[in-house]
Amino acid sequence: MPLNFSRSLATACLLLLGTVAAAQQPLPVPLNLQKTYAQGTRAQSGQPGPKYWQNTADYDLQVSFDPQSRLVAGTVSISYVNNSPDSLRQLWFKLYPNLYQKGAPRSSAFKPEDLHDGVKIAALSINGQAFDVKKLRIDATNLPVPIKGLGTGQTAKVVISYSYTLNKGSHMRTGEIEPGADFVAYFFPRIAVYDDIDGWNRFAYNGSQEFYNDFANFKAAITVPRNFVVWATGDLKNADKVLTKKYVKRLADAEQKDAVVHIIDESDLKRQDITTPNAQNTWLFEAKNVTDFVFATADHYVWQSTSLVVDPTTKRRTRVDAVYNTKHADYKEVVHFARRTVEAMSYTFPRWPFPYAHETIFDGLDQMEYPMMVNDNPVATREDAITLTDHEIFHTMFPFYMGINETKYGWMDEGWATIGEWIISNIIDPKLVDDYGVEPYARAADSENDLPIITLTTQQNGTPFFLNSYPKPAMGYYYVRDLLGDELFTKALHTYIRNWNGKHPMPYDFFNSMNEGAGQNLNWFWQRWFFDNGYPDLALQSVTPQAVVVEAKGSKPMPVDLLVTYADNSTQQLHRTIAVWQDGSKTTTVPLDGKKAVKKVVLGSTYTPDNDKKNNVWEAK
Repeated sequence: MPLNFSRSLATACLLLLGTVAAAQQPLPVPLNLQKTYAQGTRAQSGQPGPKYWQNTADYDLQVSFDPQSRLVAGTVSISYVNNSPDSLRQLWFKLYPNLYQKGAPRSSAFKPEDLHDGVKIAALSINGQAFDVKKLRIDATNLPVPIKGLGTGQTAKVVISYSYTLNKGSHMRTGEIEPGADFVAYFFPRIAVYDDIDGWNRFAYNGSQEFYNDFANFKAAITVPRNFVVWATGDLKNADKVLTKKYVKRLADAEQKDAVVHIIDESDLKRQDITTPNAQNTWLFEAKNVTDFVFATADHYVWQSTSLVVDPTTKRRTRVDAVYNTKHADYKEVVHFARRTVEAMSYTFPRWPFPYAHETIFDGLDQMEYPMMVNDNPVATREDAITLTDHEIFHTMFPFYMGINETKYGWMDEGWATIGEWIISNIIDPKLVDDYGVEPYARAADSENDLPIITLTTQQNGTPFFLNSYPKPAMGYYYVRDLLGDELFTKALHTYIRNWNGKHPMPYDFFNSMNEGAGQNLNWFWQRWFFDNGYPDLALQSVTPQAVVVEAKGSKPMPVDLLVTYADNSTQQLHRTIAVWQDGSKTTTVPLDGKKAVKKVVLGSTYTPDNDKKNNVWEAK
């Protein structure tokens, strides 16, 4: 062959090899996170390192709640174990109710009548040493307390007596819903996370970023007035002491039946014979290895319940509850939506047995998840009720089962809840097409409001916060699922879950676990979708009876979806995964029948947020 052709071929080969090599470059890891590999707490395979550790605690909560005055008062006893290699000279506490403290920084304005003087600490002791509470330096939601030193493997015994007034309005994830109904979250002082990345979690809670808590065991004794029923994170341990006999029986039935059981209906509420006839009743709950504990109480809510087998191997069942005010008609189907969500999570996506014994959807004033509990406001349409219910329940896996640091990495939990919502909503109602967040991203892509997903959540608000927490990561997960196919994607996702359930994964633990589980280096995609700037934009370059050529005008890889209409009005749908862009190509050719004239071609699908749709339709002239 001619010499100049040989040189051209050699050059082309080198360029191709360079492109492939570039595609396999490791992801850029910040220096502080690289230290986790050097110290052996995390491994580049995606697994916890041989020296991985995390601290834990046992919490014993004794709390009384007066719905009329909204006073929360109690004592929390904490047995905190230092598993780190460090000797701790401080314990950092989180006082989340101080979001409502006068003068505390917050992301939104609250009504003046909801502001208070903060959590009042009446007494605090550590290992029997009492502190002068007047000298405590409370900084809004943070409270650092000096200690003499807590060495590796040592336990600190902490006892705190405290009180505060639950907010009546300005509902931010917690508060009074209406007279006689309250959702009480973040209601006790807790020890902050101390981890191998940042040491103490010093980020103050301002109402925007969500939470990062250690896994712990909880015992809770919650005292409320007669006629108030309590639902909580933990398993109810004394049903026969707080409920009258027939309601105990109904609850036991619900835990074994597929059918919906009306534990409390409207006629029961009128009789007021639900709780034992004491002026105050103390409800006992226990929860093991969870990151938080919340409760809700009401004296006029109905309670529907059902259960299902979530693990066919062990026949373990999960009870699903809907607890609501009957004036909210949208809640009548919520128990069914919730049951279908738990079922879909267990058997379809992520195809992992629902990990907890029960899940309660409570009629509240927010759209917020907690371990085994959901605080969901009433919504206007059936479609909204479906998408809200399944989104919040899906959080059971991310962040709770996986222990994600939502404060820094919101995309590691909200993105999963969003793709879970997309997939499961369509299972509940096949006519429902949920495109939450797709068009907002298409409009904002590569603008000043579009930052890389990997940007810390603490550095974002407004549009960037929304895009990077919800639709953008969800699309990234969706495209990888499409690329790998359901079986291999599930294998990769299960690798991540097995590696990190009950622990605290960082972003690179996710990326590396997925690569390991898939048996593929997906860094080319992680880099371009999660780390790089750019925008998604595909265009129809040319159409012939033989082929459609699609051009990538933007740098964000998206699947190619074509709807081809031929001259005889027959149609054909064609699909290509993001694999067509792996080698850095700017065009891809999709073959057609070649025997029929083409009338029209439309490029795009529900989950391809094309920045410029003017070049997505071709019609024969």
